[in-house]
Amino acid sequence: MTESGLNVTLTIRLLMHGKEVGSIIGKINVLLSLKFKGESSTKKGETVKKMREESGARINISEGNCPERIVTITGPTDAIFKAFAMIAFKFEEDIDNSMTNSTATSKPPVTLRLVVPASQCGSLIGKGGSKIKEIRESTGAQVQVAGDMLPNSTERAVTISGMPDAIIQCVKQICVVMLEVEYKSPPKGATIPYRPKPASAPVIFAGGQAYTIQGQYAIPHPDQLTKLHQLAMQHTPFTPLGQTTPGFPGLDANNPASTHELAIPNDLIGCIIGRQGSKINEIRQMSGAQIKIANAAEGSTERQITITGSPANISLAQYLINARLTSEVSGMGPL
Repeated sequence: MTESGLNVTLTIRLLMHGKEVGSIIGKINVLLSLKFKGESSTKKGETVKKMREESGARINISEGNCPERIVTITGPTDAIFKAFAMIAFKFEEDIDNSMTNSTATSKPPVTLRLVVPASQCGSLIGKGGSKIKEIRESTGAQVQVAGDMLPNSTERAVTISGMPDAIIQCVKQICVVMLEVEYKSPPKGATIPYRPKPASAPVIFAGGQAYTIQGQYAIPHPDQLTKLHQLAMQHTPFTPLGQTTPGFPGLDANNPASTHELAIPNDLIGCIIGRQGSKINEIRQMSGAQIKIANAAEGSTERQITITGSPANISLAQYLINARLTSEVSGMGPL
């Protein structure tokens, strides 16, 4: 079977982060538009609507407050290839825009993640890796098949990176393999599709009680987190190293401070720091931990965060940092 002979209906699933989904939806921050600019002329969903109309493919995006979302593209193969082309070029446009004020000298590749039934991955890899090597060499795209199945599913992630044209050619060849497997040796048993887990709701603290934000309301959070907050707040904020810490229970000779390190992607560090350091200062104040963010290292895609304090201080600081990341990645925007 050749690419030119493809003329069947196919369904391809993509796994995307919140920001990527926001890019293809074409959404706007409604609250900011109403508050500062009056009613916006841009409608949510304009980009994906254009992709559907111009490609002829059905493009559905899974619902839910999840850090990851499933984008399902269905239609004749030529429509699917058009939809993939539009998505790949949109992501390249996003990369170009992000580099406008960046000091980076090399342009990162466009990356898409397909969700493929594990039963088809063997044919995609080929004997001794021959098929995947052939696809890499003929398209110029990088292709990686995950070794493990996605949680609670019988599917694997297949990551494709490269220039948009290379990605489109790569997707075409993967579709050929998937169709051949389906017709020649249909998988036994049903495929269990991967369903991303919902993100944790944002958390705030007031009066010693933890609350989650649901819509316009603050709902009391389960006792476990409240107790963690109260335990951390029994300690005064951590004093910088080199200074004495009189009356600081948990940081004496018998129970010294602990240190924990996190690595945060460069493109997400801003949501941790906040405008003029507002968010990181809130996290320091809420958790009672000392939190240091290392300067960006040349060529590194991550920033190191060092958290120092009692175990309770560190646990709460980690929770608050993760809540910020979850909020940002799921497309909820700043809290």
